[in-house]
Amino acid sequence: MGKVWGESILTLLHIVVLALVQGITEFLPISSSGHLILVPVFTGWPDQGLVLDVAVHVGTLGAVMAYFWRDLWSMVAGLGRLARGREDAGARLAGLVIVATVPVIAAGFVVNAYMYDDLRSLTVIAWTMLGFGIVLYVTDRLGMTVRRIEHTTLGDAVVIGLAQVLALVPGTSRAGITMSAGRMLGLERTDAARFSMLLSIPAILGAGGLKSWELYQADDADLTANTLVAAGLAFTAAWLAIFMMMAWLRHATFTPFVIYRVVLGAFLLGHAYGAFA
Repeated sequence: MGKVWGESILTLLHIVVLALVQGITEFLPISSSGHLILVPVFTGWPDQGLVLDVAVHVGTLGAVMAYFWRDLWSMVAGLGRLARGREDAGARLAGLVIVATVPVIAAGFVVNAYMYDDLRSLTVIAWTMLGFGIVLYVTDRLGMTVRRIEHTTLGDAVVIGLAQVLALVPGTSRAGITMSAGRMLGLERTDAARFSMLLSIPAILGAGGLKSWELYQADDADLTANTLVAAGLAFTAAWLAIFMMMAWLRHATFTPFVIYRVVLGAFLLGHAYGAFA
């Protein structure tokens, strides 16, 4: 009886930690994939499995859609009007998100099929965490703050979309690299973050859909209380992370995220190369 109870506690702790890590890091420029890989490295826990993966993806997707519901409604309504021959700002924003999503879809199939496992090493995450943290700092400092999303062109969307491809390498951070690209193009910080998070919706839908298909094929789609807890925690943590970051960026820079990335990257490099042995 004691052993079963202990395993239940460990399972619940595992679920809570992974859901909070996914929720907090998905939209901050610090790499959710990198952090999720690091959890079993430093805890010794086994892989969380497809059910939990799908649950936390659903939670974070729900959070970004809830926070940006006005933009989503504008985009959907705009596409409806576009189908009737009338273009507006909502349709234009939807078009930018679609254009910026195309590169990562194409690259994602290649990486997932041929290179995914090779990129999940501690050394890769250490270097990308450090290197792209510096990229975020440089682009944030040198980028002008003179443009809004309304000024974004299709060419800008292509550039941001190509930058998003780099996030297929764990530790890069999809949010971080797309925000860096936005700042490089002169977007204000809140607009760079806003476009990045709108761009995350098809990305999370794609990743969650792929995992859902794998789950369906594995015939292991049991809906349990654990998955509901994971989805709920991921939703809450992600919504709070978005709210706090957007509030911060209205008055300040990306520097705290840069410092975190550099410190974590340096620590991971030391660990990877045996400095702490």
